[in-house]
Amino acid sequence: MKVIALIPARLGATRFPSKLLAPIKGKSVIHRTYESAVNTGLFDEVIVVTDSDEIMDEIIKNGGKAVKSKGTYESGTDRIAEIAEHMDADVFVNVQGDEPFVQKQPLEQLLNLFTGADGNTVQVASLVQRLTNPALIQDHNYVKVALALNNDALFFSRSVLPYPRNKEIEIPYYEHIGVYAFRKEALMNFTNWPMTPLEAAEKVECLRFLEHGVPMRMAITQYMGVEIDTPEDITRAEKLMEQNGWL
Repeated sequence: MKVIALIPARLGATRFPSKLLAPIKGKSVIHRTYESAVNTGLFDEVIVVTDSDEIMDEIIKNGGKAVKSKGTYESGTDRIAEIAEHMDADVFVNVQGDEPFVQKQPLEQLLNLFTGADGNTVQVASLVQRLTNPALIQDHNYVKVALALNNDALFFSRSVLPYPRNKEIEIPYYEHIGVYAFRKEALMNFTNWPMTPLEAAEKVECLRFLEHGVPMRMAITQYMGVEIDTPEDITRAEKLMEQNGWL
């Protein structure tokens, strides 16, 4: 199975401008994301797709591959579709540029969803991890996911999901991890559809698939890292590196 990882990387960010160039212990967020994706050894190619000369230069000067996107896009998936349209692969993986600690095991779980008895039926897949910190469950920067019994996503929301109406049971909360995998047809369909109402309301791009009735199969992983959304996440990332002895 040929798999290509595409990393969408937009310089502007509402909550944390130029966050992808922010340093985490001497390396930029986007440099660490690219490096982590390459080091998994799972991909035939890893390419950063960006709207920024600065980000492009950052990747190329560190020996990586980067291309400049031509259009203006609302989502990272739209951005990578511009490049994927002219490439051939069985599966394209969207590794968000603000996920500097992507690791091999969760990505293998993701790719394994496209193999096996029902692998041919999976068109789109992504990752979740258990969320247990009450403050993070309430935090709108953390996208929560409700799962069906077969681990298809039922809904994504920045609100608390599910709502804890029953206080007498243990409620599993899942955080969406910004890594997606697509078959090419699904990716091209996504970018040809206009933004959907729930997607626009929540600012969560994968709702576009659900609103069009396309199931998203989720793999539950034990650990993925820290998504960089705010300056405080840089501090969290550095502490995580110190705890794990990462360089």
